[in-house]
Amino acid sequence: MTLWLTRIIPDPRHPDVRHDADEAVRLHHRIMSLFPDDVPSTEPRRHLGILFRTETGRDGEQILLQSNRRPDPAQLPDGYGTIAAKPLAPLLDALRKDLPVRYRIAASPVRKPGATTRALYHLPEVVALGGAHADEWWTRQAETSGLALTTLHSIPLDAATGHRRQDRHRIHHTRTLFEGTARITDPDLLRTRIREGIGRGKAYGCGLLSIAPHRGPR
Repeated sequence: MTLWLTRIIPDPRHPDVRHDADEAVRLHHRIMSLFPDDVPSTEPRRHLGILFRTETGRDGEQILLQSNRRPDPAQLPDGYGTIAAKPLAPLLDALRKDLPVRYRIAASPVRKPGATTRALYHLPEVVALGGAHADEWWTRQAETSGLALTTLHSIPLDAATGHRRQDRHRIHHTRTLFEGTARITDPDLLRTRIREGIGRGKAYGCGLLSIAPHRGPR
């Protein structure tokens, strides 16, 4: 199955771009509009392998989109921005054990306390993590994703928020950007985690793990 990485550089002057930037749910629907709506699945995002992340690149704000089907650029509104896609197979095929890599992921680190702990301390079912606790969460996730971290830098991001269209349920995913260097310990496991994403909030800009060969100090 081919995996595609698409880079969208939105034009901040376009009204739809400003509208999408205000809410993670709106951006989710914009991303989904680039793919056919006749997917034979009750979970089209998962079926299409869609993950995305917004970040600042050399050309300004951009959207990185990963999917197992090439998106249709004609579905973007006229003037929305530029879009370019490339297959990820060369990168995935090159992954091998002990290869040094750079990584980046915007994820939603959380802890799920047990029922007894929740009742004792009046905690919700899911507790968002920050700071050192978020770093510990990512370190564990990396280890179970075929990576041994060598450096780790983390930056808190604005939460992914919005209201789902179908039931007006409020969406709120605390996000942290993790980036640094690592050594691959299990290439096959790493490929799986790249395809599937990591953590919660995958429909709303969380969980896309980006990897690139590391050829020297950052």
